[in-house]
Amino acid sequence: MNDLHTSSLNRRQLLASTAASALGLSPVLAHAEAAWPSKPLRLVVPFAPGGSSEIVARALAGEMAKTVGQNVFVDNKPGGAGNIAMQEVANSTDEHTLVLGHIGTLAVNPYIFPKLSYDVNKDFTPMTLISKVPSLYVVHPDLPVKNLKEFVAYAKANPGKLNYGSAGNGSAGHLAFEYLKMAADIFVLHVPYRGTGPMLTDLMAGRLQAAAVGAPALLQFIKAGKLRCIATGSSTRLPLLPDVPTVAEQGFKGFEMTQWYGLMAPSKMPKTHLDKLEKEAIAAARSKVVHDKLSQDTALAIGNTRAEFEAFIKLEQARWKPVIARAQIKPEGI
Repeated sequence: MNDLHTSSLNRRQLLASTAASALGLSPVLAHAEAAWPSKPLRLVVPFAPGGSSEIVARALAGEMAKTVGQNVFVDNKPGGAGNIAMQEVANSTDEHTLVLGHIGTLAVNPYIFPKLSYDVNKDFTPMTLISKVPSLYVVHPDLPVKNLKEFVAYAKANPGKLNYGSAGNGSAGHLAFEYLKMAADIFVLHVPYRGTGPMLTDLMAGRLQAAAVGAPALLQFIKAGKLRCIATGSSTRLPLLPDVPTVAEQGFKGFEMTQWYGLMAPSKMPKTHLDKLEKEAIAAARSKVVHDKLSQDTALAIGNTRAEFEAFIKLEQARWKPVIARAQIKPEGI
């Protein structure tokens, strides 16, 4: 029996070695391919902790870790409107580094930065659109306005006296407020920060008067009375904020503003890894755990295919390119 077992094992090893040779791989490399990921996956978030991006990233990472065979940890790398993190991941060679794509880094930065050291459409492969997050328009409670109509009237009566904060030039919050300014024909000064967290700190301290931020990062402060929500950027009212009307309801028909987040991988990652990653990411994004987690924060879980996400990015780039040109959004220092 031992001889038969040994002979059978040797035949299997020979077949595996022959198959690997036919693919141009050594048996060792073939095993490495099959074993991927061989260490924890690093999910880089291009923004500071405390915003919607981190909430979405941690929800996906926690669920993916259950099935991908390794831990998935979130690494916040803020700065440069997300370009620092994007460049690092584009240049990564360890095959275990991913990045959280975002409306700003994927659909905005290519049009506000005259020269990027990477190509969003060539150096990254879209995996899945994880989530769409409605933007909420909020003000400090001391500002004497209760809704968007009153805010617009106040801004027109006090030109140049109001300012709003964002996570940085070209961030989703910057876009959302500039979009509103154009629709309402008002002037409110933009104050860029390095991340949503520090911006919210100043907003709640009264050093800013307003902001537009993804719902997950704001709900706890709205419920605690530290911020007042005057409008939602969603197409319909949100279940967790049923008394807050949409921007469209308050006189701006057709207005809609949502942030979105998706998983991206370096395009030079082997196809076998990309295929496995896409499958795992879609399953995680569509899971009940992620759906319930994001729903608690008024975010919508998506989980579409690689091809669908790629097409979505192209549509968003076409949508925001003229808005950026009209608002003359420029990076800092230019």
